[in-house]
Amino acid sequence: MRSYLDFEKPIADLEGKVQELKALTQSGDVAAIGEDIAKLEAKAAQALTDIYARLTPWQKSQVARHPDRPHALSYIDTLIDEWTPLAGDRGFGEDAAIVSGLGRFRGRPVAVLGQEKGHDTQTRIKHNFGMAKPEGYRKAVRIMELADRFGLPLITFVDTAGAYPGIEAEEHGQAEAIARSTQACLRLGVPMISVIIGEGGSGGAIAIATADRVFMLEHSIYSVISPEGAASILWKDSAKAMDAAMNMRITAQDLVRFGVIDGVVAEPVGGAHRDPQAVISAVGNVIAETLIDFDGQSPDQIRRARRVKYLAIGRDLKA
Repeated sequence: MRSYLDFEKPIADLEGKVQELKALTQSGDVAAIGEDIAKLEAKAAQALTDIYARLTPWQKSQVARHPDRPHALSYIDTLIDEWTPLAGDRGFGEDAAIVSGLGRFRGRPVAVLGQEKGHDTQTRIKHNFGMAKPEGYRKAVRIMELADRFGLPLITFVDTAGAYPGIEAEEHGQAEAIARSTQACLRLGVPMISVIIGEGGSGGAIAIATADRVFMLEHSIYSVISPEGAASILWKDSAKAMDAAMNMRITAQDLVRFGVIDGVVAEPVGGAHRDPQAVISAVGNVIAETLIDFDGQSPDQIRRARRVKYLAIGRDLKA
């Protein structure tokens, strides 16, 4: 059964009526029902188009967190052939919030990192809702160094509310691990492409998204803090998250205008969860086209261009 967000109630009502009428046709009562179904489906499709054409930043935040939205493993399973997962940070343990490994992307050997939230209660607990601990970021550094050593382009799928904020994570050096991972991104001599497929939350996202090219899905968000967190700090009231989202400039459309990201990948009408295979294919095409840009570039050229890119962010900024 499809999950609906609160602002999708008009769509839910129309599609619910369509399902009821289709159930009647299965029971044999088909007189004039076919025409009614067609009208309701057209009305539902138009309502979906109208609503998604004017989403607010808060509504985009809700879409980015939709439980049916494809997660990192969905992209890896579809886009990466000969996938060989790699686990552990070689220092403390394994963190399933970040999945990693080697494989082939359209025939090209690559290394891959992804923040995985999980799709049901069991997998969400296993992957800690995509919130990595220090060992996750140290694993990420290990994969980056491996990619650099063997000349493998690095692809990352970013989807996290942020790094895990628990006491245990702080005791294990969370801030240092995030900083080391970000530093490792900047030192890479191979191309690195990041795609924010849901939430890009704070340093937890930046640690594997400080890439040569950063893309966002149309209804993803990317910010230094969640709208709820910002509202709690600014107004001492998390209920003001809608106001915070409006003022934080967290959408893909804002961030490409500010030069924080390099491009926006269109989603199907109604969000990525309405047609996961279409959006995964679109992301694959963007990655393939972008990798071609780095063919023939030396490690020093790649590092130099990456340095210039990040030093330029924020200059000549226009609201």
